[in-house]
Amino acid sequence: MPLSDREQHLLEQMEQALYAEDPKFASHMRGVGARAARRRYLVGIVGFLVGLAVVLLGVNLSRVWVGAIGFVIMVAAVWQAVAPARQAKPALGAVQADGSVKAAAPQAKRRLHPGRKPSGGSPTSGTFMQRMEQRWERRRDQW
Repeated sequence: MPLSDREQHLLEQMEQALYAEDPKFASHMRGVGARAARRRYLVGIVGFLVGLAVVLLGVNLSRVWVGAIGFVIMVAAVWQAVAPARQAKPALGAVQADGSVKAAAPQAKRRLHPGRKPSGGSPTSGTFMQRMEQRWERRRDQW
């Protein structure tokens, strides 16, 4: 169902406002995924056709291994076209005034061993049940 003229005009106004407010975000959201998807589909179609040609060559030469290679090329090309694109891991950190992201300092990983006794009075020590019991006691004491 197509949009009415009024709805199209409102949509254009919203797009212009988005570009005015945050041009970096707006340019990032505008069709980046569509171009990458078209490229993946094109590579998949071309790869499928190349694989089909290799299969036909293998049949023509009566070489099974050539046909098998062509089949593998075809399957890989279809997988390339159909599989979702891998997303880059977003950078974690604080957004600066200019829109750039300042990377957060790496935090040391802390492991909790379920069988260990709590070594201190910190709220993150001990097993899950011990921490829940400590929280329950603190809540009861507050009432």
